[in-house]
Amino acid sequence: MKGMVQVYTGNGKGKTTAALGLAMRAIGQGLKVHMIQFMKGNIEYGELKTARRLAPDFTITQMGRETFVDHDNPDEIDREWARKGMRLARELFKKEELNVLILDEINVAIDFKLVSKEEVLALIREKPDALELILTGRYAPVEIVKEADLVTEMLEIKHYYHRGIESRKGFEL
Repeated sequence: MKGMVQVYTGNGKGKTTAALGLAMRAIGQGLKVHMIQFMKGNIEYGELKTARRLAPDFTITQMGRETFVDHDNPDEIDREWARKGMRLARELFKKEELNVLILDEINVAIDFKLVSKEEVLALIREKPDALELILTGRYAPVEIVKEADLVTEMLEIKHYYHRGIESRKGFEL
């Protein structure tokens, strides 16, 4: 079966959640999934606990710090985390038992100039034929959208965050 390239982007909530839903479906069919979370680290998101329960079929690797990255002046350590994430993605390409690779928040990492869109486009083109590659995050570059087989844009119409409601365990965390 040929693997596709899917992109979940837009300013609405649900991009990572959509990728996680796809992961659950794939695991249910006996496939192996690995998610690399760019710009996320040391935060105990619910999906990390789920991945531990579903190991070895589902693995999540965080590539970032728990602090926010400065968009206009990212720290060198944030760039290094992103480079490590890209190296890991290439290493995972060699694992024949892997069926789905999710690059969570990779589009944001591009927007923050932690990785270049050219690097990500090269990664897409190097993808093993049978591997399903999922890219999430706001600000998907036009070139990546053109290269993808499926693109879904999440559109925010209304969000309780604007009413001062913080991230909630089990829903955003």
